[in-house]
Amino acid sequence: MTQPTKFADAPADSNPPLSAPLVPEGEPSPPVATPSGATDPKLARLHMFLQAARDPQIDAAKLKELRAMAKEDDDADAKRAYFDAKARAKGEFPPIIKTHLVDYAHKDGRGRTTYKHEDLFDITQVVDPILAKYGLSYSHRVTQESDKMRVTCIFAHADGYSEEFSLNGFADTSGQKSPNQAITSTVTFMQRATLKQALGLAAGRDDDGAGGEDPDQALIDGDQLVQVQQLLKETESDLAIFFDTLGATGFSDLTVAQWKRGVALLNEKKRRAAQKAATL
Repeated sequence: MTQPTKFADAPADSNPPLSAPLVPEGEPSPPVATPSGATDPKLARLHMFLQAARDPQIDAAKLKELRAMAKEDDDADAKRAYFDAKARAKGEFPPIIKTHLVDYAHKDGRGRTTYKHEDLFDITQVVDPILAKYGLSYSHRVTQESDKMRVTCIFAHADGYSEEFSLNGFADTSGQKSPNQAITSTVTFMQRATLKQALGLAAGRDDDGAGGEDPDQALIDGDQLVQVQQLLKETESDLAIFFDTLGATGFSDLTVAQWKRGVALLNEKKRRAAQKAATL
């Protein structure tokens, strides 16, 4: 019977000591690759940092500098990923259909105002699944000081980069709104406006697909809201009278045409007040 071959005993010192470095000193570090084979910049920087930490010639100050440089690179990568994801997501947004109907008779008995617009729910139903696909998300922060409110949309990417889009406004006390309804109306408007600003969305189309919509029948945007509210405050104008004059129901349903007329009236009121003060 053939005897199994016996291997010679290895020398006692042939095994490397447990403390031996994973990468011999003086040799370049191998690139760190993802499962797909592409080099991952973050892992490569981490590997470089760990190698530097084992180098006795690199002191704490140099390590701190390396860590700051690595953080700058990580932040730059996160910013690039954010804008890339945002561009890809925006390219997939379909038209947002206007489903919210505004239809009311003017209080002076002369005609009606009828149009459709997209509300916050219409927008979120369309964009949320697409944003999630690209690691994007958003939230709103609301703060209030006396009668002034500030709504901020925080738009973020999974890699850590984010942007903030803010609007200031005052409670819409027009009509028969309670104090809480006045606050809710304005906050909802600014949430919609800041989200559209963050997404770079233009106005949607009517649900019948008809084109050629009159831009004056679109709803005002956040900048227009801020301008008209500032004028109302400067001229100490009564909101109920202002909306009654325009045939409007409130800020959330104020059209561009109504806004233009309102701004012109308020500026004229402001001019007359300044002229009167100058003659005193």
